Amino acid sequence: MSPRDLLPLVLALAALAVLPFLGLSGSVLNFLVTTLIVALAGLGWNVLGGFGGQYSFGHAAFFGTGAYATAVLQLKFGWNAWGALAAGIGLGALVGLAIGYLSFRAGLRGSYFALVTLAFAEVFRILANSADFTGGAAGLLLKLQPGVATLQFADRRFFYLLVLAFVGVALLASRWLERSRFGAHLIAVRENEEAARALGVDALAVKLRAIALSAAITAAAGGLYVQYFLYLDATVAYGTWISVEALLAPIVGGIGTAFGPLVGALALQGLGEVTKHLAGGIPGIDLVVFGACLIAVIAFAPQGLLGLRRRRKVAGKSVAAAGA
Repeated sequence: MSPRDLLPLVLALAALAVLPFLGLSGSVLNFLVTTLIVALAGLGWNVLGGFGGQYSFGHAAFFGTGAYATAVLQLKFGWNAWGALAAGIGLGALVGLAIGYLSFRAGLRGSYFALVTLAFAEVFRILANSADFTGGAAGLLLKLQPGVATLQFADRRFFYLLVLAFVGVALLASRWLERSRFGAHLIAVRENEEAARALGVDALAVKLRAIALSAAITAAAGGLYVQYFLYLDATVAYGTWISVEALLAPIVGGIGTAFGPLVGALALQGLGEVTKHLAGGIPGIDLVVFGACLIAVIAFAPQGLLGLRRRRKVAGKSVAAAGA
């Protein structure tokens, strides 16, 4: 990657890094942290669904695995929070490899693969809701112990910067996919798997690497979530909410692009919060807004908000050329 490829990423991260130091209220800072966690999960989904074309309805399986591993290793085994988070990311990648191997070896793709991932997430939710080491239906509650070793900061701005750093790494990985040979192979498999195989691409290996990377990024989002909110149960960890939001963010922002999930998460979470405020906190109103946004994007901007911006640029150039 050239410095020119990295410049938009650096500028975006720098702008986001300044936000928490502009005198924002605690509620706004909470909103930004939550949005970045959703964006991180969306960036993970985008690796597999956007670049690889393997749509998943069950990325909660990876989010919840990362979250539970991070929490359980600290509570039951006394691990350092940093080590527990790293282990959660690794375990999430292994779960992704296992699900991917079982699915892709069986030749599942499209709606079949999407339903299988949804089934795995639901199975994990049921198991976590009944197992003793996960706290069962009562869930797990991390002790409040502010400190660097526990990844709990008295000043929430530092946690925001930590999540932003993870988002930056995920954005860098997405940018690398846009420019690397592996990314080209992944896109080739997405466009025409049989043709890619004919050209010598190992489609199974490419998809397994993609789902492992996708799961690891999403598991990191889960680990950061539990470290911030200090509570976890099966509905939070493996609930459909995170699968839906991780899927919607890249679709709305721009599927298969580096910045699409971040733009989509900011747009959806912002619109959802404004709607809840105006509607007086009606339960589920944000989901109604998300559904309306999805319909609007599919109908009028199938390439997402970033695609709409590119289309306007192309149209502007065409008009200028015609005028000349």
